[in-house]
Amino acid sequence: MNAPSTPLHALLTHHAPTDAKEREDLARMLAFATELARPFSRKQERAHFTGSAVVVDPTGERVVMLHHGKLNRWLQPGGHSEEGDAGDMEATALREAREETGCRVRPHAHAPRPLDVDVHTIPARKDEPEHLHLDVRFLVVAENPEALVHDPAESSGVQWLTWDEALARADEAPLRRLLEKARSAVKSQ
Repeated sequence: MNAPSTPLHALLTHHAPTDAKEREDLARMLAFATELARPFSRKQERAHFTGSAVVVDPTGERVVMLHHGKLNRWLQPGGHSEEGDAGDMEATALREAREETGCRVRPHAHAPRPLDVDVHTIPARKDEPEHLHLDVRFLVVAENPEALVHDPAESSGVQWLTWDEALARADEAPLRRLLEKARSAVKSQ
């Protein structure tokens, strides 16, 4: 059976993974994009697509990391698709970056779209079972970095960091891979 031709499928098909984990995750995401009746709905208990963004300042020297309250980890901004995103993963990533940083953001002009993909497990909580986030990741630029603000509803802290500081807080290989790709993209412009 051929996979359906959808914007999500096209986006994923054109992505070039850089390591074995990302290749495996991309294959899983393509399968889920075909299998899931509502791939963007968090009501899909087994797995659903999310969008996230590495947010850099206009000089590309600093990156935003936020402290995720529920997961107790430093991460890039991101989250669930909403109906208004209309299945556009870049729109999800941009909206989440705006909501979680307070900054006006735009796609980075020279970065691949998406920059990275990752499948990760979200632990069970009282109101939802363990499930997978199929995260499609983008590189975006904050047009007004001085507007960075912490929203307690979104995180327990948010900061501008140097690349080395952000990498020191990255507690897993896929997050380090994402940050290295982002740093490489901003340095090559």
